[in-house]
Amino acid sequence: MSAPRIREAIRQCFSETQSDSPEVQLKALHTLVSITKVSSQNRNLVAQTEGTIPALLALSKSSSDSIQILSLYVLFNLSLNPDLKQSLLYHLNSIIASLTSTESGRVASSLVCSLAMLDKNKAKFGVAGTIQLLVKAISGSGIPRELTLAVKEAAVEALIQVVGRSDGEDLAGTSLLFLGLLARFDEGLNALRKTDQIVSSMVQVFKGRCMLSKEGAAEIMLLLFDESEGCVRDALRLPDFSTLVADVSVRGSGRAREKAALLMKKIMEADLDSYVDGNSMFSEW
Repeated sequence: MSAPRIREAIRQCFSETQSDSPEVQLKALHTLVSITKVSSQNRNLVAQTEGTIPALLALSKSSSDSIQILSLYVLFNLSLNPDLKQSLLYHLNSIIASLTSTESGRVASSLVCSLAMLDKNKAKFGVAGTIQLLVKAISGSGIPRELTLAVKEAAVEALIQVVGRSDGEDLAGTSLLFLGLLARFDEGLNALRKTDQIVSSMVQVFKGRCMLSKEGAAEIMLLLFDESEGCVRDALRLPDFSTLVADVSVRGSGRAREKAALLMKKIMEADLDSYVDGNSMFSEW
């Protein structure tokens, strides 16, 4: 289909989204999802059509779950274009605050991950409280299929950079919670495992003051240890690892102490196995 025909179809769809008939609105939104899923050119055509973004934002706050979800899908598709990420960020908190269902929360989480890929957006997340809102919105609802794409597009790396910032430990804590949710799925865990110096980054979190961050880091390390013996070896090569974990196991919050105790158990089990094989990991220190 030529660009002029696509542009006309887009205008027609947005006209129909303003209909009083929910059926007409849903049909138009389904078409827009299909159009924006196809190519970056189509996404630009939608964004360039006058009034489209405000219309989608209004629909994303609809009391109808189906209309809300489909409008969020369109916004997510638009966010895949790098030049559209920054303009969408300013409206993100109001979208998240209006979520009415588990499914809409899942699609919104995909949108956040997509927007987080733009470096300019990362600092704004902390100021606006976006990640905190997101964690609250999706806690217990699982991770959507759409996040497979977000993970492949470096959402994990974006959140790791937020964690590594010297300011804003509270933001780091909520980012780590989100990373822990991602790590429960193969795509997220594999992306974390392949991140350069991931174990060292998590151990560095133990040196901070934010207990939420320590809980998140311990959760991620447990998942990494279950997945990779290499991560266990990397941890044991760090001279202050055991001391930091022991400190959290004694002086941390209830959840942090529990996670730290499990980490210590895994360390001892791993070293015992190595000792039986005649090659204790602790001997590498």
